[in-house]
Amino acid sequence: MKQDGFKIISIATLCSMLTILAACGTVKRGSYQTVQPKESVSEKADSADLKPMMSVSNASSDIMRERQEILQLAYSDWKGIPYILGGTGYNGIDCSAFMQVVYEDYFSVMLPRTTLEQLEFGEPVAKRRVTPGDMVFFKTGRRTYHVGIMINATDFLHASTSEGVTISKLTHPYWESAFLAYRRVLKLSTNDS
Repeated sequence: MKQDGFKIISIATLCSMLTILAACGTVKRGSYQTVQPKESVSEKADSADLKPMMSVSNASSDIMRERQEILQLAYSDWKGIPYILGGTGYNGIDCSAFMQVVYEDYFSVMLPRTTLEQLEFGEPVAKRRVTPGDMVFFKTGRRTYHVGIMINATDFLHASTSEGVTISKLTHPYWESAFLAYRRVLKLSTNDS
C-alpha cells in the first residue's frame, strides 16, 4: 500500500515539475486578456494624455478611449524592454514584432512580421482622421523603416532602437522628418470604411 502511495506522489510531483519546466522559457506576453489594471490609466504619471483626437460620436469616442487605455496597458506591460533586431519577447523586441504583439495580444488581430509587410496591411489614413490604434510608419534610412501605434493625435507607442519600448511624440523633429504614412487596421465601427 505504501508503495502505491509513493508512486502516486511521484507521478504527481513529476507532473508538477513538467508543468513548471514547460512554463519556463515561454515568452510572457501582454496581460489585457487576463488582468485588468489596478489603477486608472489617467492616474499614471508617465502615461500619455488620453485626450480626444477629433470630434466624434459618443460611441466612437468610447471606442477610442478604450483603445487608449488598452495601449497604456500594453505600454505598462512592455515599458523599457530593449530593442533587439529580430527579437520577439521580453528579452528584446524589434518594432514590427512589437506591433504583432500589441495587435494580437491586445486587439486579437494578426499582423504580418516585417515593417514593409505591415505597411501594406490595412487601409491608408489621412492625418486629420488618425485615431488610437492606427499604425504610424517612418522611413529612417535609405532602406530602413520603423513602425509604431498611435495613442492619440501626437503620441505613439513603439520599440525604439535607443530607448526600447517607449512612447514618443510625432512633433519631435526626428519623427516629423522621417514620417511616412498612417495605416488603419482597427475599425471605429461597422460603418467605418
